[in-house]
Amino acid sequence: MLGVKEGGEDLIRKRSIWTMLHIDPLLFLLLIVLMAGGLFILYSGADRNLMVVKAQAIRFGIGLGVMLFLAQLDPAVFRRWAPWLYLAGLAGLVAVLLVGIGAKGAQRWLSLPGLPRFQPSEGMKMVVPMATAWYLSRYYLPPTFSRVMLGLVIVLVPMALIILQPDLGTSLLVGAAGIFVVFFAGISWKLISAFFAIVAVSTPLMWFFVMKEYQKQRVLTLLDPQSDPLGAGWNIIQSKTAIGSGGLDGKGWLQGTQSHLEFLPESHTDFIVAVMAEEFGFIGMLILITLYFLIILRCLYIASTAQDSFSRLLGGALSMTFFMYVFVNIGMVSGLLPVVGVPLPLISYGGTSAITLLAAFGILMSIQTHRRMIAA
Repeated sequence: MLGVKEGGEDLIRKRSIWTMLHIDPLLFLLLIVLMAGGLFILYSGADRNLMVVKAQAIRFGIGLGVMLFLAQLDPAVFRRWAPWLYLAGLAGLVAVLLVGIGAKGAQRWLSLPGLPRFQPSEGMKMVVPMATAWYLSRYYLPPTFSRVMLGLVIVLVPMALIILQPDLGTSLLVGAAGIFVVFFAGISWKLISAFFAIVAVSTPLMWFFVMKEYQKQRVLTLLDPQSDPLGAGWNIIQSKTAIGSGGLDGKGWLQGTQSHLEFLPESHTDFIVAVMAEEFGFIGMLILITLYFLIILRCLYIASTAQDSFSRLLGGALSMTFFMYVFVNIGMVSGLLPVVGVPLPLISYGGTSAITLLAAFGILMSIQTHRRMIAA
């Protein structure tokens, strides 16, 4: 009887509040710290506008609610719904091209009766890797050549529809998320080499037949921002000036000159990392990058210890998609990559991307906490 009692107490201890809520405590803590720091930086980037900070905090609250909801679902639910969500996403992308709402030269939004305006392309950042993982995990891994090709078709169709909006930045993120699934499924180096060869051959075709003039201008500005210092090169020049002026420990919170004197455009959205670098310097940026690194490391650990192929492929792809957000934004603001309008995750002002990212973390927590329950 004593052994049964002790076993019962052990079982009760295992079912902590985190387990019952299906929350991974380490990942959750890291995300809370990141979002709190994001609101702190946003207050300065938005020129002390409390309304912007409150609006972002509300969006974080909605995103956390979505994350908590998705964490309750077993990964098998995502696997069953993956093909239907993919078809619904494609229908949404087609609807955007036909009846979508345009703004700033792009047609990316849908407005349905009774619902707020939304971007179907944002949801495809999760749906495309989910559908690709669903398809490839149905067969033995590594996949055969024909299945790799079909997996790439699943990725390329939504990419093409998003490019037509046009939205090159989102298209690249969606494509990267799907291609990570194919890569993690296990493909030969010959196929990887062939893929890069196709990309190299198709790049000139994209330049002449796919890319818009403003997209070409962004690439040319990356190569020589001084060619148009008061026009297309202004953002990059001012951003690099802000980053360099921060020095080792920065000028101090709310003391940045580039953003508060309005030299730096989009200081609370795409270029907020320049605000942080100017005010907190190299040390502040090192802390931020370390925090991102710990989040990515935890996500990759969750993916690597998942109990089935679908969860491993999906978890790995979502982890690397988050990495792509960080890499592209910091590279863009530093003048190492073209400006493509990718926000800094959970720091830049914006609701759709924040909710999408937190939803992805909800799926990762579902993979982790349900694995623990089975193991227990």
